[in-house]
Amino acid sequence: MHLLYVDESGSVADQNQPFFILVGVSVFERRTHWIEQKLNAIAKRFDADHHHELELHGSPMRAGRGVWRSKPFGDRMKAIADALKEGISDEKNNGVNLFAVVLEKSALHGQDPVEYAFELLTMRFDNFLKRLHLKHNSNQRGMMLFDKSTTEIRLQTLAREFKYSGHAFGRTRNFAEVPVFLDSKASRLIQLADLAAYAVHRKYAHGDDVLFKSIAHCFDREGGVVHGLYVKFSEATPAVAPAPAVASAV
Repeated sequence: MHLLYVDESGSVADQNQPFFILVGVSVFERRTHWIEQKLNAIAKRFDADHHHELELHGSPMRAGRGVWRSKPFGDRMKAIADALKEGISDEKNNGVNLFAVVLEKSALHGQDPVEYAFELLTMRFDNFLKRLHLKHNSNQRGMMLFDKSTTEIRLQTLAREFKYSGHAFGRTRNFAEVPVFLDSKASRLIQLADLAAYAVHRKYAHGDDVLFKSIAHCFDREGGVVHGLYVKFSEATPAVAPAPAVASAV
């Protein structure tokens, strides 16, 4: 089974945040323990005795908020970069793949960013699982795991609709269950998804690719086409160049 750990960056309600971004880190079930161990080792740098209680969370780490206030900026940024490298980039050959939907909210013309992004992320992850079956003879199911959210019931309802009634691109056929919601404090892999979402947000909302460039090659791709990254800008916004040959729809 492939587990897609999902987190968001950007606020739907806040008009001062023009982007909403949904990012998923797909991990083959047998790799979750080993990636968690790597992330625990990074947390131990800051609190060896209580590292399990220390949450790796991109925005507070970069800004130095909360427990991160007393930690040097360089150490905080290195921890984010190392987590992305060791948890995603170094694990690419072990079956880790990235998926992201980047939306400039003004480009949606009244559409709900959460539903729009969830539909596209779900479709792309489902297509990834389908491709494993058809092209690589690997019969795998998938499951999406989110940080605890007020959208929990809404997303579970949408997932059922995608399975039984279909979405704009068809019906999902490869999921083992509706999305599961976890407390990010208890899941290092959800924290990794947060760090990835933060890296994508810094790239597209701020033009800062320092963190993004180490994971840019990890988006799901086949035959030179990047299927795992979808970017939608408003017509008035100059596009920040994404990874090469990004698939725009399916």
